[in-house]
Amino acid sequence: MLCIQNENTNPYFNLASEEYILRNFTDDCFMLYRNTPSIIIGKHQNTLAEINYEFVRKNNIDVLRRLSGGGTVFHDLGNLNFAFIQNAEKDDNLVDFKKYTKPIIEVLQNLGIDAKFEGRNDIMINGKKISGNAEHVYKKRVLHHGTLLFSSELKDLSGALKINPLKYSDKGVKSVRSRVTNILDHLKEEISIKEFSDKILSFIKSTNKKAKIYQFNHNDIKQVNKLIEDKYSTWEWNYGYSPEYTFEKNIQQGNKKLEIKLKVEKGVIKKVDLIGNIFENNHLLEIKELLTNIEHKESSISKSLQLTFNKIANKNIQLQDFVWALF
Repeated sequence: MLCIQNENTNPYFNLASEEYILRNFTDDCFMLYRNTPSIIIGKHQNTLAEINYEFVRKNNIDVLRRLSGGGTVFHDLGNLNFAFIQNAEKDDNLVDFKKYTKPIIEVLQNLGIDAKFEGRNDIMINGKKISGNAEHVYKKRVLHHGTLLFSSELKDLSGALKINPLKYSDKGVKSVRSRVTNILDHLKEEISIKEFSDKILSFIKSTNKKAKIYQFNHNDIKQVNKLIEDKYSTWEWNYGYSPEYTFEKNIQQGNKKLEIKLKVEKGVIKKVDLIGNIFENNHLLEIKELLTNIEHKESSISKSLQLTFNKIANKNIQLQDFVWALF
């Protein structure tokens, strides 16, 4: 087994590196890493329906789609991520959450924490979640990755994922919000997240006799960066890959109001309904036409509507406020 030393905290690099290892390595691999503040969406989710768009925008939080399914998670430097990328033997059950969480639970129990595997894919402490897990199968190789809330800013987690469930309607996988806690709060003796990471790595090495440390070489980094450029940093993957959805919202400005309804397919607005008196009827028709068949993306919408808003000089609502209202 290759134990990959990865000190990179760039979420784009770390998610891309998992896919790179899965598709290009033949050895069993284990990797630990941390990410700067970011929201990681499950492969089959509607991104905009899972995030607090205003909070994310104000706090410059990266939003990425991962290779595996499951629900949305919030990462920061107080969260430690682990990944097993392994070959499956003929008789193995390819999807086996207990198998890959077992060593992590043993490390926690060795630290005096009564951690347990509960539900389908969670590690819990006293009924509160400290780890969510997901898997992806590529040919005969399995990617199992999970989070470990060690000393995360839980208020940021709550703020980033707090959404209005009435705005979006879709058939994407929905996240199930759970009560969470930090591992640090349950330790008898305080340790740093680095010490915690070292304990996990030492345990993995001690239980795998052929384990050896591996560091990404120049070619590895080059290939991972190419994957970031082609996939993980793109709007098409992180937002456009979302399943078909509808968006509804009402705007109220004094005695003026506007009802908005969008139908979006593959990230592109296919149908627009605007009803209200914030705009004159001829301007409503013009805005509807300009919104149709463009990406449900802030920059694309702003660019499309710029000239129209300059022309109509609407006193009730400014361009940027209207654009933000569409998310």
